[in-house]
Amino acid sequence: MNQKILIGLIAVIIFAVGAGAFVSSNSAKNNDLAMQQEKTETVAMPKTETEVMQKTESEMMQKEEVAADAMMQKDETRMVENSMEKSDTMMKAGSYEAYSAEKIARAETGNVVLFFHASWCPTCRSLSSDIEKNSSSIPADLSLLKVDYDTESELKKKYGVTYQHTLVQVDKDGKLIKKWNGSSSLAALVSEIK
Repeated sequence: MNQKILIGLIAVIIFAVGAGAFVSSNSAKNNDLAMQQEKTETVAMPKTETEVMQKTESEMMQKEEVAADAMMQKDETRMVENSMEKSDTMMKAGSYEAYSAEKIARAETGNVVLFFHASWCPTCRSLSSDIEKNSSSIPADLSLLKVDYDTESELKKKYGVTYQHTLVQVDKDGKLIKKWNGSSSLAALVSEIK
């Protein structure tokens, strides 16, 4: 019986040693796999300073391109906004149009001249025709407002207008700055403005 126990013990020892070797072998294999993975990751990472700098330069260029695109979009937006502001200003100034009371407020940023006009007046028609023909020459800050001499009795009283073809320069509150008669052309009218 001792022999059987001894053989059993030897078998257990052999089995234990074999299992330990197996575990040890697997552990070595796992270590080898871990080392190979590290090497793969190392290979994927830039090895030299030049490669690191190239990668950094590439990233910086991409960021600069994005920033440049954003700036271009802002500039384009500003250009569109500026052109819209200019077109708004041009619609309000440098014009020859029918009178309305709210247009007098334009004198806050420019000149406003009331042209007391009568359709039956030959000199009024002549000046009106010259203004229309040379409308592109109306100074940008000038609004010429055509007032109907026959229907605007209150305005005639306010400014002491007793004769058609009278021109009245007003301030933003509608107060008289200057009054004159008989300008024969747009150029002559502009030369009278204070």
